[in-house]
Amino acid sequence: MTDLITRWLGLELKSPLVLGASPLTDELDTLKACVQAGAGAVVMHSLFEEQLVAEQVAAHKFIDSRINMDAEARSFFPESEIFEMGSGSYLQRLQQLKTELGVPVIASLNGISPGGWTQHARELEQAGADAIELNLYDLATDAGDTADTLEQRQLAVIRSVVEQVSVPVSVKLSPFYSALPAFVAGVEAAGARGLVLFNRFYQPDIDLEQLALSREVVLSTSAELPLRLHAMARLYNRTGLDMAASGGVHTGDDAAKAILSGATVVQLVSTVLQHGPAAFERLGGELTTRLASIGYQSLQEARGALSLDNVPDAGTWERLNYARLLHGWPSSL
Repeated sequence: MTDLITRWLGLELKSPLVLGASPLTDELDTLKACVQAGAGAVVMHSLFEEQLVAEQVAAHKFIDSRINMDAEARSFFPESEIFEMGSGSYLQRLQQLKTELGVPVIASLNGISPGGWTQHARELEQAGADAIELNLYDLATDAGDTADTLEQRQLAVIRSVVEQVSVPVSVKLSPFYSALPAFVAGVEAAGARGLVLFNRFYQPDIDLEQLALSREVVLSTSAELPLRLHAMARLYNRTGLDMAASGGVHTGDDAAKAILSGATVVQLVSTVLQHGPAAFERLGGELTTRLASIGYQSLQEARGALSLDNVPDAGTWERLNYARLLHGWPSSL
C-alpha cells in the first residue's frame, strides 16, 4: 500500500489530492464531504477574481436598468449592497472553513499590481489562511507592453505579497511564458514557495445568433494534462519550489503521471464538479493502486521519477512535444 502523505508549502497533508479554487468553496457541506472522501487541503475561490467580476456585472446591470430615467429620478437611487466590494465576507468564510474542515485552507488572491489588491494578503493571513495562492493574470493590450515588462510587473506583485505575510505563497501561472524556467527562477527569487501549473482562464466565445459574448465555463478533460506534465518535467530539479498540477486530472492515472513528472500535489476541480466529493475517494484509491503496482511505497519515491533529468532518454520529452506540434498529434499521445 503506497503512503499518500505529503508535504506541500511546508504543510503536512494526508493526501496529495487538493480541492482547487472553485465555486465549491461556497458550499460547506460539500467541502466537508470532500475532506471526508480524502481531500488533503482546500483552496478557496480567488478573492476579487470571481467576487468582484460578479459584483461589477451586477453594478453595471443596476446602472443600465436606470440609465433611461430622468436626472431627478436618478437622484433618488437607494444605496445598494452591490457596490460594497470589500473582503469582509471572504474573510468570514475563511475563518469558518478553518474552524470546520480540519485540513489546511489556502486563500486565493488575484493580484495585478503591487500595493493594489495585494494589500489584502495580510488580512488573509490574520484570518487564518495556512497559505496564499497568488493568481497572476495580466493581459497585454498595449503594444508598448513587452514580455519583459509584464513579467517584471508580475514579479513585483509576488514580492509585494511575500513581504506582507509570513505564511507560504504559491503562484498560479498561465502556460503562456516563452521561457518558463527563467521566469520560474524569478518567482523563486521573489520569495514564493510553490507553483500551480496551470491556470485555466475563462475564454468567452461569440454567440452569432445573439451577437453577444457567451460566457459558458468549459470543464477540463484529461487531454489538457500533458501540457502540465511537460512543464513540471522540465522544472523538476531546476527549482526549489513545490509544484501543484492544476487542470486535466480526472483519474488516478492522471494523478500518478503528475506525481511522476514532479508534482507535489494535484488540484481537482472539474472532476469534482462532475462527480461530486466521491471523486476524491475514487482517485485516491486509483492512485494508490497504480503507484503500488509500479513498486513505489511512498509519494516521495515516485515524485519526479519521469522528469527530464530522470527519464532514460531525456530528449524524448522535447521530441514528442515537437512531433505533436509538427504533425498535429493529439496531446493525449
